[in-house]
Amino acid sequence: MLRSGGARRGGGVSGALAALARHGRLVLVAGLVVGVLAPGLARAMAPLIFPMIAVMLFLATLRVDMRAAFPARRHLPRYLGVTLAMQVALPVLVIAALWGLDAEASLVGIGCVLVLAAPPMTGSPGLTILAGGDPAPALRQLVLGTTLLPLTVVPVFWLLPVFGAPEVVAGAALRLLAVIVLAGGAGMVLRARVARLRGPAEQGAVDGLITLAMAVVVVGLMSAVGPALRAPVPAFWGTLAAVFALGFGAQIAMLVLARRRTPRDAPALAIIAGNRNLALFLGALPPETAAALLLFVGLYQVPMYLTPLVMAPLIRHLAQTPAAP
Repeated sequence: MLRSGGARRGGGVSGALAALARHGRLVLVAGLVVGVLAPGLARAMAPLIFPMIAVMLFLATLRVDMRAAFPARRHLPRYLGVTLAMQVALPVLVIAALWGLDAEASLVGIGCVLVLAAPPMTGSPGLTILAGGDPAPALRQLVLGTTLLPLTVVPVFWLLPVFGAPEVVAGAALRLLAVIVLAGGAGMVLRARVARLRGPAEQGAVDGLITLAMAVVVVGLMSAVGPALRAPVPAFWGTLAAVFALGFGAQIAMLVLARRRTPRDAPALAIIAGNRNLALFLGALPPETAAALLLFVGLYQVPMYLTPLVMAPLIRHLAQTPAAP
């Protein structure tokens, strides 16, 4: 009797979590709204951002067969090239541009560099589906980009003035490596050891947990947005314009470029180009810099959650238009 009742309760919890995942877009938008309208709650949840990012990495590796998610050997050079271009070449070019403008210490500049240095966001395969694309390339770039992050971030951290001395750069990279290894490794081990976690019901429950974790993170990330919206400062509107230009500009540019060579992969590559796991860096930054960047990080979530709405019509339009030779 007790075991049967426990099974029913477990099924009820799994069903509730799966339902949460099915309504994920509404849940995430609700998190954005709560974060803006309840700044006290958002500030209280801000310290949970980095731990919840680690939880999301754990859940992502628990949800996905990482061996199947890695690119096939013959495709690995192409995926590796995309990762290096997105996470090393682009941020280094932006750093050089900031040096030329004498703006390398600006918060908006630092935020843009960190966006481009970050791997694809954990939810990028889901965003790709919502935008009408094939999620497989986004998943493979997510796995490869996150795996290589401790290496790709070293030149960016070295060149970015916010980190300073070499030992600080090394410490920041090691903290990221520790989070990725511990959280991701734990998810992989648990998935391999517990067969039932690979079943459809349990996977739906994990999707619900990921949705819940993302909602919690979003509330905390909006801790600086609510007060800034109530008492707007010049930095608010400039930062909002910058994150919209960066997020959608990167997606549109990648969509136009990629559709000529890999039209099937173009939507996924566009999504990951403009939607990165910026919050992953908050635990590696100096505390005062992380606090100062919260407005940028919070506003960056707005175009991210508007991506399916904006990009889906563009992806459909370009799919119906032959690419120029």
